[in-house]
Parts: sequence; structure tokens; C-alpha cells
Amino acid sequence: MNGAQSLIRTLVDSGVDVCFSNPGTSEMHFVAALDTVPEMRGVLGLFEGVVTGAADGYARIAGKPAATLLHLGPGLGNGLANLHNARRANTPIVNVIGDHATYHKQYDAPLESDIEAVAGSLEGWVRRSEHTKDVGADAAAAVAASQDAPGQVATLILPADASWGEGGETCAPIPPRIPQAVDANTVKKIAEVLTGGEPVALLIGGSATREEGLRATSRIAAATGVKAFVETFPSRLERGEGLPMIERLGYLAEQVAYQLDGIKHVIIAGTKAPVSFFAYPGKPSNLVPEGAQVHVLAEAGQDIPRALNAIADLVAAETEPVLQQAARPALPSGPLTPQNWVDVIGALLPDRAIIADEANTSGLLLPTATAGAPRHDVLTLTGGAIGYGMPVATGAAVAAPDRPVINLQSDGSALYTISALWTQARENLNVTTVLLNNRAYAILRLELQRVGADANGPKANELLDLSRPDMDFVKIAEGMGVPATRATTAEELAEQFQRALAEPGPHLIEAMVPTLF
Repeated sequence: MNGAQSLIRTLVDSGVDVCFSNPGTSEMHFVAALDTVPEMRGVLGLFEGVVTGAADGYARIAGKPAATLLHLGPGLGNGLANLHNARRANTPIVNVIGDHATYHKQYDAPLESDIEAVAGSLEGWVRRSEHTKDVGADAAAAVAASQDAPGQVATLILPADASWGEGGETCAPIPPRIPQAVDANTVKKIAEVLTGGEPVALLIGGSATREEGLRATSRIAAATGVKAFVETFPSRLERGEGLPMIERLGYLAEQVAYQLDGIKHVIIAGTKAPVSFFAYPGKPSNLVPEGAQVHVLAEAGQDIPRALNAIADLVAAETEPVLQQAARPALPSGPLTPQNWVDVIGALLPDRAIIADEANTSGLLLPTATAGAPRHDVLTLTGGAIGYGMPVATGAAVAAPDRPVINLQSDGSALYTISALWTQARENLNVTTVLLNNRAYAILRLELQRVGADANGPKANELLDLSRPDMDFVKIAEGMGVPATRATTAEELAEQFQRALAEPGPHLIEAMVPTLF
């Protein structure tokens, strides 16, 4: 057994049986070893950002890590943006980075780089396997580290000679560290804040945005009158009929100021106190109302749903959660607008759908339109690095082949990782992409105004415009092997969306929607 074989066998034995890959020369023994461990599924991505984003989407849905296979420091660099999003989502990923053979590094070959420095920016777990006999044990440690609560990116650097060398040894799975309970004193103090008579906001995130945490939060809000919010960009939010509908905290600072107006206490559970996404001239970065106190119920690595249930048992013992009733918008008609396309999705969203949402400005009204749809999951852009939607949808579809995956995708963000469509076609994944084409970086047009810069200059506006030439996403998708259509009216979008959901495999609908900004 060589090192690569011991690595893959140990990964599989530890529950990691999917590897999203974009390999190079130093990873060829890993590639060859895939045929000796048939339980490992290898999925090729044409760009490392697709590989890392797919691993993120897979783990968010599967509840366990996938592996990546990346080529040296530049490969890791290409995948870094979606690893950043995974870091913010606390997603468990086993990130395998091939490196030059140990004896070759002294020659400073063209692809030589400081892999540890790049991987260290992810603030996760990093280890280099120096010897073939250690590779299996290092792999087991990486899997365990990735799943240490609340989850992280674990990077294992694999020198080529450690990979091809004989004498590899497998290692038994290592249990990860589980979430720790919140102490009883903290629970008691938070309960006192909730019943103290002053206005309180409860902000939940992390594992609290699934059914158990949502139900406990709803009980607390119903019994005490606390304003409850989900963090702005949750890793995985369960929504729809039969679940509590907890409002998400706004993206814009002005929205948050309105939502938290008059609040004297902010309780946070599994997330952080709200801050502005960017700095703006003359506006505060800290969005906690002036004079309000922040109280931490649970950190991200603690058992957040259990803590919320403990609070609910103290302050809402006889209170049931308020559950969302089934409700759908009527199918709209006429030309597509930023206001009506979301009603098409809300009216037709299938049961158990997974939404990978990177609609950005075009999707501002989406939460309202889908609130009463059949139960579904929403995956959001946790770290703000665009180009996440298509890869995350790809990984989610690998994790849940029996569920419909809906990628709501803006045009500008799509272009970062559009080669994910090719992977969807090759793997025959059930992903329906609705691509909102407004031929602009509309979010940046908004930000240009909000930072107080002069928004009238022709050169400035040129950098935010995606026309001349106009991109044809139908042809681009078809060139990647994905059937595609174009919709300009609500009727066309409804018909094409229904047809795409009814047929197996990937589809793309280019929805021509005017820009809001």
C-alpha cells in the first residue's frame, strides 16, 4: 500500500466518500489510487473554486465532510474564495493539497510556494505529512479536526513522495470533539434578561437555524415578546410550511437599525453581534443599538439548540411554537421584474427543495415569496465571496440526489464559477439554475451610491456594466452540456421552471430581469 492508497482508504473508513478534485502532477498517485478504493467517488471540477464550493455545499447538506484535491499552492489559491465562505459557514472540509516531493522543494521549482501560509489564512487545521507511514494517521486526524464543533476546514498537505512511497498504513476513525453544553448559570442569566421587562432581541445562527433551534426560538419569542432574528447569512436555514418563520437580520445597516430600534438587550446564540458588512463614511460599523447590552447565550462551538431549549423550558414551558401555514403567491403574468419573478419560485417551489441562493439584488423579495412554500432548505453566501452559488448547488446535489436543488443565481456572480455547469452535466445532477440576467453588477451600483462616491462618471459606470457584448447564457450553458432556455415573461419562467423540475439532470433558465439599481 502506498501513501495515497492509505489516505483514501482512511478517508472512506472515516466516512468521507466523496472527493471533489482538480488535480495536477503531484497528485497523480492519489488519482491512480482512486481505482483501488472503489467506495470513494471522485468528482472533477474544471476550476478549483468549483471544487471547494462543491465541498462546502456537500457538507452543508450531508452533515459530514467531503474531501477536496487541489494542486499545490496556486491550486489552493484558486479555491480560496469558496474556502473563505466555508470558513464563515463553519463547514467541515478535508482539504488535500498536493506538494512537491520533499527532496525537490530545495530547488524552488516554478510552482513552489508557501502552502502553509495560504492555508493558515483559513484559521483551521493544517498539517503536512512528511512520511508515507504517517499519511493514514494524518488523514484520520484531518477528518476528526474538520468535524470538531462547530466545523472547520482541515488542510492536509501531501508531498508527492509521501504519496507514492510504499509502506502506507490505514488508521481507524478518530472521534471529533462534540459541541459542549452551555452551563446552567448562563442559561439562568439569559432567562432573567428575557423576563426583565426591557426590549430584547434574540439573534440565532449556526446549528440553531434548523428545526430544533427554530422551534425553541419561536417558543421563547411567543412567551416573552422578544424580537427574534436569524443571522443575515445562515449556513443552512430550514424554512416553509410547518416550521417557525424567523425573520433574517437585514444586509443593509439601515435595515438592521430599523429591526433593532429601541432594543436594550441583544442575546446572541451561535453567531456574533451584528456589524455592518462594510464601512461607510459617517455611519457606525457596530450595529448594536447605542447603549444596548450584548449577552452571549452560546458560542458557535457549543450545543446551541440545547441551550435554546433550556431557555424555552424556563420562560415558555407552556408555550407552543408559532408555525408557518401553507401559503403561496399567485402566479404572476407579464414581463419579468425584480418583484414578480420571486412569486414564480414561491408558487412552484417543490417539496424538500434545496435553494442555493446567490440572487443578490434580484432576490431581495425572495424570503417573503417562499415563506409558506413546502418545507425547504436555503443555503446562503456566508462569507460574501461571490461565485459560490453554482458550486454549492453542485455539491448539494451530490449530497442529496433525491432532492431538487434550485440555484437562484445572479449573472455577475455566475461568471466566476460557471464551469460548475459542466460538472453538473457530467454527473447528471438534478440542479435547476434560474440565472437572473440584468447585465450589471447591480449590487456594486448600489454600493457606489452608499459609500458616497460620485455615481455619475462614465468610466465608473463602465466597470459595473456587463453589456457590450451581451452574454448569452443559454449558449454558454448548452456549450457546457446543460439544456437551457430563456424567459422574458412570468408565464415563460413558470412554464420553463416546471419543465426543468420534471426532467432529470441539470437545466438552466436565463431570466431577463431589469436591474433595481
